[in-house]
Amino acid sequence: MIAAAALLALFIGSGLVVSRVLPLLRLRADNLQARINAILPQTQCGLCGFSGCKPYARAIANGEADIDRCPPGGEAGVQKLARLLKIDAKPVDRNRGVAQPTALAVIDETRCIGCTLCIQACPVDAIIGAAKQMHTVLARNCTGCELCIPPCPVDCIDMRLNLKVAH
Repeated sequence: MIAAAALLALFIGSGLVVSRVLPLLRLRADNLQARINAILPQTQCGLCGFSGCKPYARAIANGEADIDRCPPGGEAGVQKLARLLKIDAKPVDRNRGVAQPTALAVIDETRCIGCTLCIQACPVDAIIGAAKQMHTVLARNCTGCELCIPPCPVDCIDMRLNLKVAH
């Protein structure tokens, strides 16, 4: 009887400890994810294999992805992530692309047919326009991810060096 009571007390005590510790661990993981996300360039380009920088940060924080999958972040980004995580840095995975200067999508308004495919493809809502109307890019929002180029049926989007923005 005493053994059963002691065992019950142990289970209850363990449950209380776990109920107090788990939220702290979750908070620490969320904080790590936020710190990783702050290092990433926020291009939302998907070159890492994730739908954007935040899901990639979550995967890194959970140990599900390596730190070398972000070409826009370049070697400097990998170095910062390695320092934060206290692990060895490695080169950016060249199979995912190479770091390039910050670019800006520019729509040739004379060729744009207003199909809206570029608007749908833009992960940061940097393209505005209406169906069958000319579209334009909001330079302050464009991350240069190039995701708007493939769906354009008339090839009216060019990427130009963006000297005003550094990600």
